[in-house]
Amino acid sequence: MTLQEALETTKIHSVVGKVKESGLMCQRPFRSPHHTISDVALVGGGQYPQPGEISLSHNGVLFLDELPEFKRTVLEVMRQPLEDREVTISRARFTVTYPSSFMLVASMNPSPSGYFNDPDAPVTSSPAEMQRYLSKISGPLLDRIDIHIEVNPVPFEKLSEEKLAEPSKTIRERVTNAREKQSERFLEIENLHYNAQMNVKQIRKFCKLSDESKTLLKTAMERLNLSARAYDRILKVSRTIADLEGVTNISSNHISEAIQYRSLDREGWLG
Repeated sequence: MTLQEALETTKIHSVVGKVKESGLMCQRPFRSPHHTISDVALVGGGQYPQPGEISLSHNGVLFLDELPEFKRTVLEVMRQPLEDREVTISRARFTVTYPSSFMLVASMNPSPSGYFNDPDAPVTSSPAEMQRYLSKISGPLLDRIDIHIEVNPVPFEKLSEEKLAEPSKTIRERVTNAREKQSERFLEIENLHYNAQMNVKQIRKFCKLSDESKTLLKTAMERLNLSARAYDRILKVSRTIADLEGVTNISSNHISEAIQYRSLDREGWLG
């Protein structure tokens, strides 16, 4: 973390007495609450409002495993913090605002049985069961998640092959270079460090599209019936894909790849 991020994170953790003897926190926080967590524990609260998990993961990662197992009321309280990157807790005597600029990572089985539309599955779920299971996660919440990726079962041949994939070290270097490029891009803008934090005005400035890319995005918006929020997120993701490739302008290839990362917007999932 940068010095400013480290100071912000340390302040939040010091409120709940979770700062170690070393003092300043240098590692980004990683929070992984159990799915039985309450909405107050997640968003924060109490008679004297304390920060919750979403604030304790500020400048870090909040990982929610088995997303549909969380109570719906718990998931819904994340809508405003994901949008505004801060959470305001109001009580009779005073109001407290805690920052909550975190990366949300969530995982889930596609159906109660763990299989989704797989004719060879040993156990299958009915369409009604799958719809009831998936409906635990609201559309507005999914809309606020930039990337949806469907992970297919890995065949035995892939599991057993000895050929190694791209090393994590190489991927890390590419990601680090992209983050440094974003930091330089937003150097003169206060409290803006990377693409995910851009507002609508900044998206229009830094995510300019060619006529071909606009046509492609228009077609996807109409066919998938995407929202305005999904439109902005596709532009942010495509800007990041271009940064990872080390190119300045967003091309139609970047737009099409970003659209592919909206799998939960497609028919067959929640539609």
